[in-house]
Amino acid sequence: MKRLIVILLMLSALPLSAQIDRKEVRAGNRALRKGDAAAAELEYRKAVAKDTASVAGWNNLGVVLSGKGDKQGAAEAFGKALQSSAAPKDLIRSSFNLGTVAIDTRNWQEAVKLFRNVLLMDPDNMLAKERYTYAKKMLQDQQQNQDQQQNQDQQQNQDQDQNQDQDQNQDQQDPPEDQPEDQPEDPDGDQQNQQDQQNQQDQQNQQNRPDQQNQDHGQDGQQQRQQISPQQARQMLQAVQAKEKETQDKVKKEKAALLKSRQKEKNW
Repeated sequence: MKRLIVILLMLSALPLSAQIDRKEVRAGNRALRKGDAAAAELEYRKAVAKDTASVAGWNNLGVVLSGKGDKQGAAEAFGKALQSSAAPKDLIRSSFNLGTVAIDTRNWQEAVKLFRNVLLMDPDNMLAKERYTYAKKMLQDQQQNQDQQQNQDQQQNQDQDQNQDQDQNQDQQDPPEDQPEDQPEDPDGDQQNQQDQQNQQDQQNQQNRPDQQNQDHGQDGQQQRQQISPQQARQMLQAVQAKEKETQDKVKKEKAALLKSRQKEKNW
């Protein structure tokens, strides 16, 4: 609180630009010296209510608001003080106060601009030089960090795009996992193969059980014939013909062997 009072007294050392708010401003200064910041704020608000262009009222109100942590309210008060300032001393004081709030809120670009203006009007102001140098350094660091972050984001985006392109190319080159590369699906072919195997099995079973086929009669035999497909019937006929041909060939061989044997006996 003592520091706040010292700052306020320093800022109030300049002559007032108007007399209409002088009573309330002095009352606010007395309350602030006593440590009653709330009463001081009330008096300063009365001053700016009477005279909206009261530079001293707005500046001192901004000091009180900044002291209690209301940085936004302080910036608004100092900004109105700067707008109402006409004399060089008022411009210096308002710009300095507003630049201090800009530093507190880490608005480095605004702080650099305000303290540069102070130094243009008051080149020997050492405190303004210190704050200008500090704000400028912080602004440079901020811009450098932003550039680095931007470069990292761009590099990350490029890496992501490259990975996506690689994934797309890989997807185009690789065959589907659920289908072999050299063996395309052929549902009809699989069904035909299964049917052929079944027919061969049926034919073999029928050849091994000729008696049972001959014993089928009546309604059961008719149902079995009705269940045989044309293809199975052809295969069965071919099997019977092959069996007959095999039997005929066997008989011919036996006859030829018997005839040959008889000729040998005659020669003897």
